[in-house]
Amino acid sequence: MPEGIPIVRLSHVSKAFLSPDADGPPLKVLEEINLVIQTGESLAILGPSGSGKSTLLHLLGSLDRPSEGQVLLDGQDLNELNDVQLANLRNEKIGFIFQNHHLLPQCTALENVLIPTLAKSPAAATQDDIDRAATLINRVGLSERSQAPPGKLSGGECQRVAVVRALINQPKIILADEPTGSLDGQSAENLAQLLVELNRENGVTLIVVTHSIQLARQMSRVLELRDGNLHPWNS
Repeated sequence: MPEGIPIVRLSHVSKAFLSPDADGPPLKVLEEINLVIQTGESLAILGPSGSGKSTLLHLLGSLDRPSEGQVLLDGQDLNELNDVQLANLRNEKIGFIFQNHHLLPQCTALENVLIPTLAKSPAAATQDDIDRAATLINRVGLSERSQAPPGKLSGGECQRVAVVRALINQPKIILADEPTGSLDGQSAENLAQLLVELNRENGVTLIVVTHSIQLARQMSRVLELRDGNLHPWNS
């Protein structure tokens, strides 16, 4: 495991949701989670459907707030930030990759990659952004497809565009939610290898929630989420 300053620290984090039954008790999904993730580490979180993996990822990515406990990201207590500050933090420090790539169908691959940069400069992407996007697109082998819309790309190609989009603002953390779940075997293997290479070569912290044991085995650490808490994974 890489040594250094933790990029993420969770202390006694719990998350509960209102019961569908108005008179029922809150539904506690996560309970008293403590977790330290080092800068540059790659971590996989396994668990069955409904175990709270995506909920945990949303807390790590500041898309949701814990019911109890503290989430520190790069030394910042997320509980102390307002919604605007959280949005700025996400754009500057976090890249998200989802199972469904959420590319805009009317935009080319290059335009989709550049969308996160518009939060910094709404008028237009800068030349530096465009150059970095082109370099990243070339890095994932899609230079000849950069002007194609998502409808003209395969599922694996769309996911590679989504990876590049997550990297365009040079984040410190990549959060991936079932990134290979909708891909065929070869495309899933290729994407997993790409994520591992980016983690190792760029030093970006990689956190993946997945059902895929094959993907999980390629991370430097694997934990299992069950009964609302994280446990060492027994392979």
